[in-house]
Amino acid sequence: MNILFAFIIIGSLGLLLGLGLSVAAKKFAVQKDVVAEEILEILPGANCGACGFPGCAGYADALSKGTTENGLCSPGGAQTVEDVANILGVAAGEVQEKMVAFVHCTGHAAVSKQDFHYEGLDSCSAAHLLFKGEASCKYGCHHLGSCIEVCPVDAIHRNELGNIVVDPEACIGCRKCTLVCPTNVIKMIPYRGSHAVACNNHDKGGVVRKICEVGCIACNICAKKYPESGCVVEDFLSHCDYSKPDTQIAEAAAACPTKCIIEAH
Repeated sequence: MNILFAFIIIGSLGLLLGLGLSVAAKKFAVQKDVVAEEILEILPGANCGACGFPGCAGYADALSKGTTENGLCSPGGAQTVEDVANILGVAAGEVQEKMVAFVHCTGHAAVSKQDFHYEGLDSCSAAHLLFKGEASCKYGCHHLGSCIEVCPVDAIHRNELGNIVVDPEACIGCRKCTLVCPTNVIKMIPYRGSHAVACNNHDKGGVVRKICEVGCIACNICAKKYPESGCVVEDFLSHCDYSKPDTQIAEAAAACPTKCIIEAH
């Protein structure tokens, strides 16, 4: 009898607790944001963070609430911008230009001087902590591939020379590689850019000549002889100003004495 009474009490308590939880679930239920869910379905799902949010869900929620602008999703491109605009019932507006990562260095061991031979963790940051790397050039690529590890779409690889290169067709512009690079040798350039200066060294030309065969020596040939190449020399380093005409960029690349202006595609 006592056992039966105990079962009745326990059963009654369970029933009451179940009813209480059911009521609480309905009362405190978080309402789904239908608009955010619709936007999330059309986002590419890369969760790369290029939009400035921790993931696609965060960006979709912000778009739904109107607290951010459309067009920040680099992997999605123009079609995603248009689809999001249709869901929000607004004009698509201007689509941000597609940007891709580019490694501004081709100075592998065969063409650049080395101060010592690094043996340690396969981490660019770890190598950089040791006298800023084994190469005499302290601005270049460490070639250890930390950027390869963080790329969410396998757009970065080593070529036959051991240099780190980015496939612009596969790159989604998430910028993760730029954040992990300790020398800032990886920068974003417009996808439309046909060429780029594959050097990141800001030393004077005389210094660069002694440590790297393919480094920029700031000779100004590209900028002065080919004014419409888009090349500009600042702080002893040439770079492509993609806002300027680049009708002579191929000629400038051919005339570059160290051949540090290379095709970006």
